[in-house]
Amino acid sequence: MKIYAVSDGPPSLAVRMALKILNIPHEHVAVDYCKGEHITEDYAKMNPQKEIPVLDDDGFYLSESNAILQYLCDKYAPDSSLYPKDPKHRAIVNHRLCFNSAFLYPQISAYVMAPIFFDYQRTSMGLKKLLMALETFECYMSRVNTAFVAGETLTIADFPLITSVMCLEAIEFDIDKYPLVKSWYSNFKRQFPDLWSISETGMKEIVEFEKNPPDLSGMVHPIHPIKKVNK
Repeated sequence: MKIYAVSDGPPSLAVRMALKILNIPHEHVAVDYCKGEHITEDYAKMNPQKEIPVLDDDGFYLSESNAILQYLCDKYAPDSSLYPKDPKHRAIVNHRLCFNSAFLYPQISAYVMAPIFFDYQRTSMGLKKLLMALETFECYMSRVNTAFVAGETLTIADFPLITSVMCLEAIEFDIDKYPLVKSWYSNFKRQFPDLWSISETGMKEIVEFEKNPPDLSGMVHPIHPIKKVNK
């Protein structure tokens, strides 16, 4: 098995957490985002969306990190509590995965990540959207009133949400107004230091990129406006 991933991207980090906790032997193939290795024709043969990560399970290619997380559990740990079989419990897990990919992470990506790598600005509207997403996250945590995002035990839904909030920590964004989210985030770090170390390594890279934005001028066929970086 191979996972084509970057070292700092939240979707990649979430999948790597799952691979680690499930103890699945695999090779991590580093994709150089700054060189645009993900937007080449060769990469598109694995993933026509040209996004990261991509799983190669003996010639079976799968993109979309949520789908990868679900696949890993279904195939390699079908009885794991990480992806519960009870329809209602699984529905909550699936909801949290969708909530992150469609609602929370897009706002975090637009406010945190895009201005680091590309020619975008952090705006008051972007902040407003981000705060709305965080308020919704806090609401969901208050409704379930559990230790983790989908219940009293860790599930694959926690991984992408952890890596999303990690981006906020990287730019020292204050989440004190969301005490339940903050508590869940802090507790995850304490309870799963081996998993958190994967995310923390990525966070440190984002911190460095925030201080010194990468030069993407050599990227072939960029899909976002390139930021001018003083050399």
